[in-house]
Amino acid sequence: MRIYTCKDNYEDMMTCIYVAWEWALKNGHDNVKLMKEPVLQQSLFDEYIHVEPDNEKASKVTNSIIKKISKGAYIYVYYATLSCDDTLDDIYRFLRLGFRVGGRVTSMLTEASVIKMMESKRNVGNEIHFFREFARFNSIDGKVYVCHIEPKNNTAYMVGEHFADRMPSEHWIIVDDVRKLAVIHPKNEDMYISNLSDAEMDVLKATEIYEDSYRKLWTVFFDTIGIKQRENYKCQRNMFPLWMRKHAVEFVRE
Repeated sequence: MRIYTCKDNYEDMMTCIYVAWEWALKNGHDNVKLMKEPVLQQSLFDEYIHVEPDNEKASKVTNSIIKKISKGAYIYVYYATLSCDDTLDDIYRFLRLGFRVGGRVTSMLTEASVIKMMESKRNVGNEIHFFREFARFNSIDGKVYVCHIEPKNNTAYMVGEHFADRMPSEHWIIVDDVRKLAVIHPKNEDMYISNLSDAEMDVLKATEIYEDSYRKLWTVFFDTIGIKQRENYKCQRNMFPLWMRKHAVEFVRE
């Protein structure tokens, strides 16, 4: 078995699919497997090949999915690349089926690879929805708004799209503390992703100690609006899981 591995981001994964597919056309798809790095335990009898990203190859895979299968299939694939789970081989199997049957692949609900894609899309989509609601920004000297999140999936950019639409005339940053990356939105410009150094992370983590009037206003509102007799912590934990609360100002008090 030949196992192709790559880093956990979209361009690397699409390039890995291209390279693996190219080899499989001559040697058989059943002799290929794809995995995201790091590979924690390697088999002695398999051949592991690391794939470096190639923008041209990644673009070819993306365009082929949209043109030869459907935009809906591309959405499934894109969401799967954001998943914290190793979905790379599932994407490959999904595309094998998709290039064979076309756009109807997304309705083939008895196929294991299609079910995996649906589960990934639902999981990632739910997390994006949650963090759009639970993101909390601190105003730093009235110049820039900074938000810290720790999502399980790589959803920071998708969360940022929501705020780019609603806060286009503000400088803001959404920091993914887990992956050490930031979605940066300059005022009246397009947002972009930047990988952060340890020094930059230390500076951005310090922004959480800032106290601004909106933060105080929100915590006062949160404490005041609640009805003591109707407190239901079990329901609250279901609607706002504990792992999402680390940077929520209403739960993190000085």
